[in-house]
Amino acid sequence: MTYASPISPGYSWYEHTVGERPRYPALDGDRRADVVVVGGGFTGLSAAAHLAKAGVGVVLIEAHRFGDGASGRNGGQLGTGQRAGAEEMEAELGFTRAKALFDVAEEAKAHLLEFAEVNAIDIDFRPGHLNVTHKPRELAEYRVHAEAMAERFGYPHLTMMDAAEARERLGSDHYVGGVRDAGTGHIHPLKLTVGTARVAAAAGAQLFEETPSTSIAVQGGKVVVSTARGTITADRCLLATNAYGNDLEPKSAAHIMPIGSFIGATVPLGGDSPILPGGESVSDSRFVVRYFRRAPTGELLFGGREIYAVDDPKDIHKGIRRQIAEIYPTLKDVEITHSWGGYVGITLPRTPFVREVMPGVISAGGYSGHGVMLSNFVGKLYAETVAGNRDRLKLFEDLKIPPFPGGRRFRAPLLFLALNWYALRDRF
Repeated sequence: MTYASPISPGYSWYEHTVGERPRYPALDGDRRADVVVVGGGFTGLSAAAHLAKAGVGVVLIEAHRFGDGASGRNGGQLGTGQRAGAEEMEAELGFTRAKALFDVAEEAKAHLLEFAEVNAIDIDFRPGHLNVTHKPRELAEYRVHAEAMAERFGYPHLTMMDAAEARERLGSDHYVGGVRDAGTGHIHPLKLTVGTARVAAAAGAQLFEETPSTSIAVQGGKVVVSTARGTITADRCLLATNAYGNDLEPKSAAHIMPIGSFIGATVPLGGDSPILPGGESVSDSRFVVRYFRRAPTGELLFGGREIYAVDDPKDIHKGIRRQIAEIYPTLKDVEITHSWGGYVGITLPRTPFVREVMPGVISAGGYSGHGVMLSNFVGKLYAETVAGNRDRLKLFEDLKIPPFPGGRRFRAPLLFLALNWYALRDRF
């Protein structure tokens, strides 16, 4: 029987193609550890792997299965730099801090690929990314951005595309141009999740699935994480639940908002298809971003956020097919074999939320759609912090992240209104 995630709708193409997805036991009894990690996505598993390799005693619990959240169901695009643009961050923080944040994000990209290679994790990496726009007035901003990245931030991999080149590379005339990024690419995220768990377990981390935390408290200088079938007592705790931990700790919940995102996979398009012949991934300039790519086996994986509730996973494909047809009219009747959704954690300024939310407890999340490389690296930086070097994690801890307005009761309706407003603006 096909496993169905209880927290994310639909059965993903990633689940269909990941191969063996090992199960880990549920916690049964009390444990003691140097570090307890709550959350088995990219951040938590990466932290567990690096901590265990350094000889730190670590217990990790996941409420469901590894990869049930965004880490196993996302668009797979690595991105470049932070989610917020480098020039935008420079205007707010100054060049020195903006450059340091850009550099640590680029190190995150290199680290992810190196980690996969060293640990023999086949993540289906394919190079190249296209960022495109359907608004001619935005092309001047793209050009300024490409020049700034090369001249000020030391990133020479961006080149401008005119309408003709965009049409050739995308196989669509829907966009008027954009930027090609030769310094990044895309991966199979669930393969990375499964592989990182394997590395962590082999290094000695104690991993438990289907073990939700019921509370986190600090007692007598120790962190105590409670579950229905046991407690974990540790010197430190990493809270890495991102979009799925809103009931555990109020500070994280006030600053990280879960937002739904949905993806569909088509049948393989064939080697003679004109769609994305170079194999790059794509994202566009809409506030409600559309993102898509070809899998190594030819399927088109197409994602976007829809501003409505999805009651039945079978209905996801309708909105996805409509968006595909806007860009690729010849695919208006294409068969969609898999459609799925999930939640990503966002913050107001689109920069990660990393804070010590109670003594000995650091919370990390809110990667705002840029988490494939950043979340894995934040896990590594947390391990560095436990080893005594907090300097690089503090690059994120020092960022100003305001809470969402409206409190717990009204923030979701306010975000709903804001996203609908921006979705309307995307049309013009």
